[in-house]
Amino acid sequence: MSRARRAGPGALLVIAGLFVVSGAARMGGGMAQALAAEVQAAAAPCAQPPGIAATLGALSARDAALSEREARLVERETALTLARKEIAIQMSDLEAAEDSLRAVLAVAEKAAESDVARLTAVYENMKPKEAAALFAEMAPSFAAGFLGRMRPEAAAAVMAGLPPEAAYSISVILAGRNAEVPTK
Repeated sequence: MSRARRAGPGALLVIAGLFVVSGAARMGGGMAQALAAEVQAAAAPCAQPPGIAATLGALSARDAALSEREARLVERETALTLARKEIAIQMSDLEAAEDSLRAVLAVAEKAAESDVARLTAVYENMKPKEAAALFAEMAPSFAAGFLGRMRPEAAAAVMAGLPPEAAYSISVILAGRNAEVPTK
């Protein structure tokens, strides 16, 4: 059997010694100065190509302009949001006012209809000759409105007491007031 040799501390000492001698040789031969110059050159800032400074300035200016524009857009969006809310409030107020107006108009229309119905009943209950004298003084369209609401027999008695011209005018108005109503 052969005996295997172990590398002992002697071999490691020889290798370490060789590294030390190599380093000393390099330092002594001006290598240290060359290495120091390389380290300084690497640490020095790079010289910029001629157009880079202008390009960086333009990019910086553009970035500032975009930031300003973005801020204006945010302000505008905020203003639009507030305006939308204000419009919604005003629309709600307008709808409430419109509902209130409809209610008032309904009451007024009902009151007006009630007044006209009462006055029509008064004319129906008058003596035909007296009512005819009043209707002869009225505008034909106004008189036609009352006569059109009266019972046919009461309206006929009043029309009989009217002068022929007034009776004719009122008859034409009564006959033509529904002529424009669509039939289809």
